[in-house]
Amino acid sequence: MKARILVTSAAGNTGIPTTLGLLEKGYKVRAFVRQRDARSLRLEEAGAELFVGDMFSYRDMRNALKEVQRAYVCPPPGPNTAHFASVFVTAARESQLEHVVTLSQWLSAHDHLASTTREAWLLDKMIAALPNTTHTINEVGFFAENYFGGLAAAAQLGMLAMPLGSPELKGNAPPSNEDIAAVSVACLADPKTHAGHRYRPTGPTLLSNNEIAGIIGKALGRTVTYTDAPEWMFLKAMKADGINPTMMTQFRLYMHEYQRGTFAVNAPNDVVRTVTGQEPESFETIAKRVVHNNPEAVRSARNWITTVTGMLRILLTSTPSVPAIEQAGDHVLITDGVYANGSEDWASLHSPT
Repeated sequence: MKARILVTSAAGNTGIPTTLGLLEKGYKVRAFVRQRDARSLRLEEAGAELFVGDMFSYRDMRNALKEVQRAYVCPPPGPNTAHFASVFVTAARESQLEHVVTLSQWLSAHDHLASTTREAWLLDKMIAALPNTTHTINEVGFFAENYFGGLAAAAQLGMLAMPLGSPELKGNAPPSNEDIAAVSVACLADPKTHAGHRYRPTGPTLLSNNEIAGIIGKALGRTVTYTDAPEWMFLKAMKADGINPTMMTQFRLYMHEYQRGTFAVNAPNDVVRTVTGQEPESFETIAKRVVHNNPEAVRSARNWITTVTGMLRILLTSTPSVPAIEQAGDHVLITDGVYANGSEDWASLHSPT
């Protein structure tokens, strides 16, 4: 009899393809979601058992793990990963899980400047300490989807403005959500082979910021130019979009990591091919799919007006103060915090090959 597998954040960007991939392999999947909506109903129609609850609630997590043997752990996006980790690990110990796959971070280190990254490291350490539970870490770097937050501006105005460094910087080999999920599915399906391993899926090609803009432009059928946006503008844009203030401070640090070349270390690699048996998706394939499925990519007068209005809203938004956010949120700021490539702990696990 095949194992029953819990997928947390099941209606999310990696949760959906992970759930569908496990169902295709014949596993019984319990999909932990926040609400019944179009995304979660899609999973139910595919054969998943929906569990609607709060992933920060011990009672809900314990109930979600009943009669479950394996789990895909994707912390909810936000500043409370440590709370989630405590809830999950406590419930997982009680349920005696046999195997866990975590969606972690390529940057993960105990001394990273970003508190969410330190909390991702703590989650993995806590799961590794569970007795009789094996563990695989899917340590994702910079997602391909991150480049499409400004798709409307690319489609309507021909610009890709992100604080990713110089146009020529080859900073990432972008992995698709589907490939990230495929690695997790393979590890959940075969714990014996993958237990104790950490995998970092990447796309097949290390790309510069200019090349990324060019590929997006080709998918849109127009010229798109990359601009290295100033940090203050990036902060204003996140504030205008309603991003959680704590996460704004964390994303800022991740952009610094991109500029420092951290996501280019050991990229590309053959993880997707060796773990899943399939070739990783190219960024061209990803871009075509995103453009095809996104109404914002259609060039029209209405979309142009909406985009320009959004740009004006960003310009009129006051610039957030990072120190003020950190003080107001009582952020945990460690005195010896460093970027990933300045950490001996990180370097010991991620030395350039």
